[in-house]
This record gives sequence, structure tokens and C-alpha cells, in this order.
Amino acid sequence: MLLTLPTSEVVISLVLLCLLLYGSAMVSGSEVAFFSLTHNDFARLREDQSRQADRILRLKEKPRTLLATILISNNFINIAIVLVSEYMLRTALPDQTYANWASALQEALPFISWPAEYWVRVINFSITVVAVTFLLVLFGEVAPKIYARINNVQLAKAMSGPLVFLVGLFQPLSRLLVRGTSVIERKLEKRRPNGPPPTSRQDIDEAIELTVRDEHNARQEIDILKSIVKFGDVTVKQIMRSRVDVVAVDFQVGFDELIAVVKESGYSRIPIYKEDFDHITGILYVKDLLGYLHEQSDFEWQSLIRPNLLYVPEAKKINDMLKEFQSQRMHLAIVVDEYGGTSGIVTLEDILEEVIGEIRDEFDDEEEMDYNKIDEFNYLFEGKTLINDVCRIVGVNTSTFDEIRGDADSLAGLVLELAGQIPKKDTEYAYNGFKFKIVTVGKRRIEQIRITLPPE
Repeated sequence: MLLTLPTSEVVISLVLLCLLLYGSAMVSGSEVAFFSLTHNDFARLREDQSRQADRILRLKEKPRTLLATILISNNFINIAIVLVSEYMLRTALPDQTYANWASALQEALPFISWPAEYWVRVINFSITVVAVTFLLVLFGEVAPKIYARINNVQLAKAMSGPLVFLVGLFQPLSRLLVRGTSVIERKLEKRRPNGPPPTSRQDIDEAIELTVRDEHNARQEIDILKSIVKFGDVTVKQIMRSRVDVVAVDFQVGFDELIAVVKESGYSRIPIYKEDFDHITGILYVKDLLGYLHEQSDFEWQSLIRPNLLYVPEAKKINDMLKEFQSQRMHLAIVVDEYGGTSGIVTLEDILEEVIGEIRDEFDDEEEMDYNKIDEFNYLFEGKTLINDVCRIVGVNTSTFDEIRGDADSLAGLVLELAGQIPKKDTEYAYNGFKFKIVTVGKRRIEQIRITLPPE
């Protein structure tokens, strides 16, 4: 008889093995569930305001610690699965069974002169490895990750509580793992060659200058080609309209006030928010108002709001943003920062202007300019003007201020990087021949800056 009757040890081991496989599946699936959540999912979780949603948002604040905890937990569970499986096989299969199998293999493979004891160990190891590998791959990796991809929010909510406990339990190990990976990353960055790649951006720009024909519109062609080359390196944050400049309407305003805002702004799409700009409920398309212009002041225009919103992170590249606009068939997206707050909006027109230059239609007011050219070397800019726009206007490379700009995207942010504080009026700062003079400054921001270009 090859198999013995199941003993209590075998039954307990089998139950424990099933529990460990379930734990491995849930932990493995939670990795996919948490790291596949989109900004739209996070927006819904913030509105949910449940304990599970709050735990998910807190866990995602430290993604490296979360990932380290998941990996450590999964490794401990897998080791336990191997140990329990090996014990269960030794208990379920008597020594005589292994001896019979070893004798059969010795007769079938006479040219391998291994002793019977060695064959027994090989058979035991092979059964354990094959069985455990099959169980882990199928039930601990493939199946749960497929499920997590489809039901990421539900699984993230279900695992938020256990993961909070595991983060606290394995905090010393996860902290050590995170610090170790950070050290390795820094060493790899130092070893990275500092020289330019075989074909650098400067080489491409020079090639464009040489190949474009010398015609009256050659400069425009050169600018467009250079913009296309760097198109994939520009982030949404660099071209978006910041929240202080966005025209938005409160959900509670009356119909007359809404119409006044629409007429004054001239925009075709207006974000609608509740309480503050961090809680946008939808987009109002002005064309939807055309059939209701003669309604009374108590008209409930809120029914016209379109709730479909597209949230994108600040770091998203505009080439990916363009593809998303095309796939979603939308022209406007809400830009959110790393904390989930609203940074501003980005439109399809903003992306196109990054390539072909400013697009002005019949609704754009010609007088509303962000700068004033004083003479050949002096310009007056609004502090909110984007650095990329400033570079294009004054005719310098958009990478001119990369060494000092830090995370700044506006001209005011660039000056703040130079000053380290909010400067006083008439203060001047210099960088590589450029001079920045503060013309107007408020209590909280720089309003106007005069730039003097270096002499050629």
C-alpha cells in the first residue's frame, strides 16, 4: 500500500497549506491592486471618506514602504508554504513508498549508479519543488494578479486593513530594504556616464538648423521641428494653466451669475466645483446652455453639468496626454499634484501650442498679453508666465535655465529659486548674463518681472 490513511497531522497541514496559499494570493494580488489604481480611482476614494479608503490613501503616501512590506510578507508566506508542504509529504507518504519508487528508478536507469538513499532524497525534493512551484505560480501569482487587475479597488479595500498591520509588523525590515535600494540607486546614478549620448538634443537641433532651407519662414519651421523633438520630454505641469488662473464656477451660483461668467470669460468649457477647487464635480459645456439662454434666474442649470472628468498627474508627458485625449475623446483634463489636490487644468489646445506656437482665435483678446517687449534686450513679463513660453518669446533655448529652475515652471518660481524668499520691489538677480528685476510684488507672489537679456 503506497499511501497511508490521512492522519490528523496531514489534515492540519493541508488546512494550513490552503490558508497560506490564500494569504499568498491576497498579498500578491494586493501589489497589482494598489499600484494599478489611477488618479480617477483616488479621486473616488477621497470622496468615499470610508475607513478603507482612508487606509488606502495613507498606504499610497509611502509606495516604497508598501511595496517592501508586500514583498517581505509574500516571501515569509512562500517559505512557510514550502516547509508545510515538505512536512505534509513526509507524513502522508511512508518511507517504504519512497524506497519502492527508488528501486523502480534504479531498475529503469541502470546506467546511473546512485545509491537508494540518494534516489529517495531526489524523489522527495522533486515532488516538493514541482508541487509547491505549481501551487505558488497558479494560485499564488497568476490567478490572484489577474483578479486584482480587474477588481483593483475592491481588493485594495479588502487588503487595506491587513496591509496596515503588516506595515507596522515589518517596519524594521521594510525600512532596511528601502534604505538599501536607495543606496544602490545612488551608486548606479554615480556610475552612469556623464557624457552626452551618441545623438544628443544639441546635435539634433544643429542638424535641424542645417537642413531647413533658408527661406522667409525658415525660422518658424525650425521652431516647429525642435518642438517636435522635445515633445516627449515636456510634462503637463510645464504647460498647464495653474489653478489661480482657471475660470471655474461654484455649483451653488445662480443662473444669471453663471451667464455673466460665461460671457466675461469666453471659454467653451468651464469646470464646476463644490466648496473649493479641489472638489470638481464636472465640466459645463457652454454650447449646452444655448437652448436655455431665455430661462429665468431660478433655472436649475446644474442638470447640464457633465460628470465625466479626466484626472492626470503633473508629471505626465504631453505626448501621452495627447494619446489619452484622443482615446477618451476629451479636450480638457484636471491636473492633480502628488497629494491629490487640484493644480490646474490642461487642454488639447495647450498641447498643440507647444508644437506650433500660440493659437489665437476670434475670442482671444489681443490686448491680454502676458508680456511687453520694451526694447531689443528688455521684456516685461507676468510672474505666472511659464518658463518655456518666456524662452520662446525672448528667443533662447528652453533648457537655458534648467540648472537653477528646480521644480519651478513659472518665471516667478524661477526667481524664487534664485532668491530663496519672496523678494522686495526693485530687487535684481543675475544668472549667466540674464538680469531679473522685480517690478511688482504682492504679499504672497511676484506679479511682474523685467528681464534683461545678455548682450550678444
